[in-house]
Amino acid sequence: MSEHVWVKNDCDIAWCPGCGNHGILNILGKTLAALQLPPQTTVLVSGIGQAAKIPQYCNTHFFNGLHGRALPPATAIKASNPGLTVIAESGDGDMYGEGGNHFLHCIRRNPNITNIVHNNMVYGLTKGQASPTSQQGFTTPLQIDGVVAEPFNPLTVAIALKASFVARAYVGNPEQTQAILQAAIKHKGYALVDILQPCVTFNKHNTYQWFKEHTQSLPEDHDPTDQLQAFARAGEAEQLYLGIFYRQEKPVFEEQLVAYQADKRPLFQRQLDPDKLAASMQAMG
Repeated sequence: MSEHVWVKNDCDIAWCPGCGNHGILNILGKTLAALQLPPQTTVLVSGIGQAAKIPQYCNTHFFNGLHGRALPPATAIKASNPGLTVIAESGDGDMYGEGGNHFLHCIRRNPNITNIVHNNMVYGLTKGQASPTSQQGFTTPLQIDGVVAEPFNPLTVAIALKASFVARAYVGNPEQTQAILQAAIKHKGYALVDILQPCVTFNKHNTYQWFKEHTQSLPEDHDPTDQLQAFARAGEAEQLYLGIFYRQEKPVFEEQLVAYQADKRPLFQRQLDPDKLAASMQAMG
């Protein structure tokens, strides 16, 4: 299992040289190798965007969905086959913008999936428009006078909704990021990992140097079971903390489904009963 090569080395990668996506891909590959997950039971799910291309560069099952729609199929894949390791990943625009509603309700449902978000604070695929996490005053070809709205804070939103695992990492700290990803994948329940990364082409403000100066690890005495403390530290705007902010155990979505109360077999292993199907369709008119 440890000999499985998770990252493909025989394909052209579409990202710009220096893009933080390269680092995230390498870290993810090392994470999956360290966990020794069976590749045949691991699924990557993404939407649209530069970050959403990662599943195509990995030697595993994957599903590329519509813009902002990574979390619904990821939830469904896990529900239909709970034995799979399901990782939904995309960019900050895809997950928090187009996929904002799905982000909120996925937290509420708490499926046992990992949600990796590449947060470069800009739309990279469509040539540099402001994203939900772009900072106020950030200028783009579209927001020529600077972004007016306050940036969306996914961590405070997730903590307020009592997500079962909330973390932030920075691609420039690969060892810490890998440790956080390993903890997230092993966690039972919805796990958000917001990974800060530079876009070297379209975001000239939030650079590698900027992230180095504006990030630091959570204090050693941070208590991830304390929701108020986690909320306060996730809300810090000037200094972005890195680490696991909040973690708790709670019932997961797929285990509460009626379909699994009497029969624990995954749905794909069950035989279709044509008579019951016909009766159900007739009852619905």
